[in-house]
Amino acid sequence: MNRCRAFLGLTLTLATSCSDPGPHAFVSVKALVIAVTHVRVIDGTGAAGKDDQTVIIQGERIRSLGNASDLRAPADARVIDGRGRTLIPGLVGMHEHLFYETGDRLYPTQAAFARLYLASGVTTIRTAGTVDLDGDLRVKEQIDAGRLPGPKVHVTGPYLNTRSGPADPERISREVAAQAARGATSFKAYTSLRGSELRAAIQAAHARGLTITGHLCAVGFREAAGLGIDNLEHGLPVDSDFLAGKQVDECPDQGASLGALAGIDMLTDSRIQHTIADLVRHGVALTSTLAVFETFRMCGTWSSCSRMVSDTIPPRSSPQRRERSAGTICVRSSGGPSTDC
Repeated sequence: MNRCRAFLGLTLTLATSCSDPGPHAFVSVKALVIAVTHVRVIDGTGAAGKDDQTVIIQGERIRSLGNASDLRAPADARVIDGRGRTLIPGLVGMHEHLFYETGDRLYPTQAAFARLYLASGVTTIRTAGTVDLDGDLRVKEQIDAGRLPGPKVHVTGPYLNTRSGPADPERISREVAAQAARGATSFKAYTSLRGSELRAAIQAAHARGLTITGHLCAVGFREAAGLGIDNLEHGLPVDSDFLAGKQVDECPDQGASLGALAGIDMLTDSRIQHTIADLVRHGVALTSTLAVFETFRMCGTWSSCSRMVSDTIPPRSSPQRRERSAGTICVRSSGGPSTDC
């Protein structure tokens, strides 16, 4: 496994250290006007897909869309036969990162990851927490200027966390102000942040016309909604409100929180319904990160997953490690949990 990690690090280093040809090298069709004919179109609005469509693109904009039988390609257009293919809008990633972690080491890989996102059809991302704000901002500037291939990047600042001792909302306000001054356009409240500190972060962000999300634990979802948070990460599995005996402003064992949720009927329990109603009433968006929690299927049951989460998240680990561990549980061939993934 260590050899695999070393290979991954070397691969990403080589990908970012070699001379980058720029985004134009990845453009396979170069024309002022492009017509994609007889293609199936899914427009992203929720409407049913439409077959046998023609899409006309001029410059960087879609100029027209209609039935292939009615919409003719302009005489000067480069025509692409879309039969058997489907056009969809670019994907928008709401919880992305431009770094990876192995063990206790963090590796910023902005240029390589930006290219991989774009190659996967993701044309817009929000970074949802960073370990290298200046590096993220540099890559965003290079992408915006057309010097690097990548998606449109909305840069979230470094993780906002509490420190030992009494709550310090003034420090959190200063952190938000400093991150905004450097160029962050959103902020990430993290698990240990207490109620007064979260309130200070929200107020500081909103005073600047910016938004804040949270992967919370010491503060539950309903309290955060009442404080005015804009977004919550990872969905109900990380909401500590459902753990009996949870103390105010304390982050309980996340495995225990998940185990408590496993014993709740999600469709009928009134606590679930009240939480959802509160989030809707306050206009709080929820980023579910379902692909992360899909790894729990390897456990067989939610209760076994909760024990594995408890075992694999060190009580005092870095925000990035806790976030990775909370959603990534590996199973050895013997069936036991492993964080070596």
